[in-house]
Amino acid sequence: MKRTGAGVLVVAAVLGVAAGFAVDQLLTSSGRPTFTPAVTLPILLVVLGAVVIGFAIPIRRATHGSSPARINPFRALRIAMLAKASSIVGAAVGGLGAGLWIFVATRPVAPSLGSLATVIATTVCGALLVAAGLVAEHLCTIRKDDDDEQPGDSGLEPRIHDH
Repeated sequence: MKRTGAGVLVVAAVLGVAAGFAVDQLLTSSGRPTFTPAVTLPILLVVLGAVVIGFAIPIRRATHGSSPARINPFRALRIAMLAKASSIVGAAVGGLGAGLWIFVATRPVAPSLGSLATVIATTVCGALLVAAGLVAEHLCTIRKDDDDEQPGDSGLEPRIHDH
């Protein structure tokens, strides 16, 4: 599994910004109020980040000798994939919050403090989820064994027989 690259996170964030801006643009053009995330969304993002890191810590302890327990590599892979998904979701949701904030900031009418606070909190907590996902992904890295073979490194050279 490859680690989450910056390009994927940037694309997710840009798509989130575009979606947030477009949603508010469509809502206001149809005469409706702008979208404001629920207060529980930033809380949920932080809790998800903590859970992902909490799942990854036992993997780190087992792979670096701090714990005598052996770790199932499939469990480590599942948690690493959860961490990767969390970082991508965090980038998208953080981008969504940034798009909402950009839309509100470009309007001539000042928004209410409560709605702006949840938009900013969503953006910040999305960034925290990205960080937590990347840290958890790093914690799930299992050291390569010395006896693992590289692909195509079987020790046997291919032989061509001429008849």
